Amino acid sequence: MREVPLTDLPSLVGQEIGVSDWLEITQDRVNRFADATGDHQWIHVDVERATKELGSPIAHGFLVVSLIPFLAKNIVQYQGVGRGINYGSNKVRFTNVVPVGGRIRMRVTMLSADMRAGAYQVVNQCTIEVEGQERPACVAENISLLYPA
Repeated sequence: MREVPLTDLPSLVGQEIGVSDWLEITQDRVNRFADATGDHQWIHVDVERATKELGSPIAHGFLVVSLIPFLAKNIVQYQGVGRGINYGSNKVRFTNVVPVGGRIRMRVTMLSADMRAGAYQVVNQCTIEVEGQERPACVAENISLLYPA
């Protein structure tokens, strides 16, 4: 994991920050997400039908994007942060499916880091890759607010 002082953020703009470890997407995780969101569409939770028609069930797109904070935690740790807040996203695109049993990882590139109202507003491009696939599953511009300690 990369450790970066908060004050060094502006020097990282335009750079790849790092790549996460691989994470397997299990049917249990997909089912729990379906229960949490009420999205029980057969392509996600009906293993028999999805396997027959699609080759396997596929993860929800919003499950994939919701894993951004989880995947980010082993990429970089910013030192001197009192609190960090997920502020939102500029763009989110789902460009490929994630089959259940597949593995994903995230590649992060810092697009901007500006001090605003006492916090760094950081925009990162988060590209979630699918092992063995050329096209990523998701590309999102994620915005975080990082307040100094």
